[in-house]
Amino acid sequence: MKNRTFFWFILPTLSAMVLFIALPIVSVFIQSLHIQHEQVLVVSESCGPFGCEETTEVDLAATEALRAAQPLGRFNGFDTYTNRAHLAFDEIGEAWRNADTFGAFWKRVFDLPFYKALTFTLTYTAVVTPLVLILGLAIAVGVNNLPKLLKGPTIFVSLLPFLVTPLVGALILFWMVDGDGIIGATLQRITGDPSLSLKASPTLTWIMLMTYGVWHTLPFSFIVFYAGLQTVPKDTLEAAKIDGASKWQSMRYVTVPHLVPLLTFVTLMLLMDNFRVFEPIVSFQSQAHATSLSWIIFNDLRESGNPLYGSAGATSMMTILGVVILLTPVLIRTWRDFHRKAH
Repeated sequence: MKNRTFFWFILPTLSAMVLFIALPIVSVFIQSLHIQHEQVLVVSESCGPFGCEETTEVDLAATEALRAAQPLGRFNGFDTYTNRAHLAFDEIGEAWRNADTFGAFWKRVFDLPFYKALTFTLTYTAVVTPLVLILGLAIAVGVNNLPKLLKGPTIFVSLLPFLVTPLVGALILFWMVDGDGIIGATLQRITGDPSLSLKASPTLTWIMLMTYGVWHTLPFSFIVFYAGLQTVPKDTLEAAKIDGASKWQSMRYVTVPHLVPLLTFVTLMLLMDNFRVFEPIVSFQSQAHATSLSWIIFNDLRESGNPLYGSAGATSMMTILGVVILLTPVLIRTWRDFHRKAH
């Protein structure tokens, strides 16, 4: 394709990406550098028969005028990124100076809001993503080998978790693991502990959230891999079988290499989606045991009058940076494979 033709071909998509992706990101970055104006206070003295006393009042007119003059807020630079709600440089330095052991130091670090959320976000992404890839491929292979009469109903049932709204699906599981729910009551009966609660333990809460993540996103990888299996060359599979290859060898050396582009695509989608985990935390009301970067953004935005005006913007930018870091190795490998095939 000629350069001129390619330019006009890609222009609509490029324009949409600039308008709906690039410009909002730039806007969020600019807002993250500002914090809310402090209220203008007026100190007045009132005197009476028993003496004088000072009173402090908010000058609403002056405060509104200041906000109207600088609608973005007061410029704070990168101090928002380094305060206690985010990278917490001062708190980490203090923890390093006062901690007696490395264990005590890391405990204090992971108690900070941002690092606590980052730990869960990375753990959730690292556990859910490979499980969804492996189980999705396994289920796709299993369904592909079913008789034609059973394939349709099986595919329909397998897609149900993905069709349910994430918030509703998380609420359903939340009610099931409750003490009166089928899962919670069953576990209490099996363990003989009527006080056992999946919601009270941080470890069990994490496991529950990750279980939901696998359950909800598994149909996506399954249906993509199942569609890819329909394109595997049958001649190549038959040739491998004639040469004495087992089913496992055919899967490893024929099917999986054929599905590598789909594996890359699904991995990219899962990494982006899992790193933005949010709905199950809200539905399970697990903020005491597990928070994510997206939940921090939501929490900052809903707090009216929050003095950390650029807090949500700063967390958003660091979330975007985290997604970019996670995707970079996959994108580099994809580019190398494409460049190698082109030559």
